[in-house]
Amino acid sequence: GPHQEGKQRQGTACLSPLPGVSAGNGCGHTLLTPHSGTLSSKNYPGTYPNHTMCCWRLQAPPGTSLLLAFGDVDLEPSEHCAHSSLLLADPQTGTAYGPYCRNSVPSAPLLVTNSSTVTVLFNSTSHRSGRGLLLSYATSQHPGTGGASPGMRSPDLPLTMCFSVYCPAGCKDIHGDIWGNPNQGYRDTSVLCKAAVHAGVIADELGGQVTLSREKGITLYESAFANGLHSKRGSLSEKRLVFHKVCCLLSPACDDVLEVVAFNASSWWHEVDTLGQDRAWVAEQAALSTTGHSWAAEPGAEAAWLELDLGTRRNVTGIITKGSSEQHNYYVTSYHVSSSRDGKNWRPYRGSSGQEDKVFEGNADSQGEVSNAFIPPIVARYVR
Repeated sequence: GPHQEGKQRQGTACLSPLPGVSAGNGCGHTLLTPHSGTLSSKNYPGTYPNHTMCCWRLQAPPGTSLLLAFGDVDLEPSEHCAHSSLLLADPQTGTAYGPYCRNSVPSAPLLVTNSSTVTVLFNSTSHRSGRGLLLSYATSQHPGTGGASPGMRSPDLPLTMCFSVYCPAGCKDIHGDIWGNPNQGYRDTSVLCKAAVHAGVIADELGGQVTLSREKGITLYESAFANGLHSKRGSLSEKRLVFHKVCCLLSPACDDVLEVVAFNASSWWHEVDTLGQDRAWVAEQAALSTTGHSWAAEPGAEAAWLELDLGTRRNVTGIITKGSSEQHNYYVTSYHVSSSRDGKNWRPYRGSSGQEDKVFEGNADSQGEVSNAFIPPIVARYVR
């Protein structure tokens, strides 16, 4: 079939430019760095021109793999995407993804490759409509964050306080309110890139990298007009985002570890080993610093959960998970998070997009620790 996502495909018609360089008359704003970047078609988000092409070659450092976020793929539909198409290819293995257009869109907003090199080819013939395309990418060492625009954060920065995003050009036209002003910061749910234009940190025509820190907020934000954008007056939560033109120099993450008053679980494993000895994998064993074995649900249990009681309502900015121990090679590969203020009514965590329950990537072995940030944070007493 024409939709050969992840299939072997030979003879991709793209004479790759040098790594980190775009070539062709259909290239829009492009920001390519070794670890992350943004690329778009010409005139994006306006209609892309007829009879154009652009080829980008993304080259990540050896030993890493590329992750591509499809921010927008709006190419005029046609049979087999013959009039306008987006095609991604891995020249190292001959694997191709696409072709994509409006009637053949990517199956997921994030494409995880196993390659450090990906060629992106966009071409158009004669057409009537279409915004074109907007992609962001990062390496496996620099996973992306959610948001209205595909963003990339640096793991070298503490996630609980500071992170960076690459903003595409033309984000001013994205629908969404802006709250606050450059001196006071912005609401967690704001359109970050649009707010960065409002703050004068980046130009809407070019986009670029912005760094944000999370600081204590104020109760009321006055409206302001700047750089062609008008923010709204309103009250906010305790947290705010402040833009910086340089990276934040902060202390290591998780200096402020929250105390867990009590652990609870849907079930626990009462193990009897081959020597007849009992071992209780109870909820209290779930604390990260606990020696020996961990908590484990009863074998065969479905929809198992672990619950943390923080004693009072707290601001939770992230979580660290680890497997059971070196002696017991057990670990959790993925999980959902929900929170409650009273222990009765639970709210699933959906991240900044708010569309679907977020699935957090867990551990790949029983020894390593994996950190996940809550952006925006969770304000709750109970976390499952």
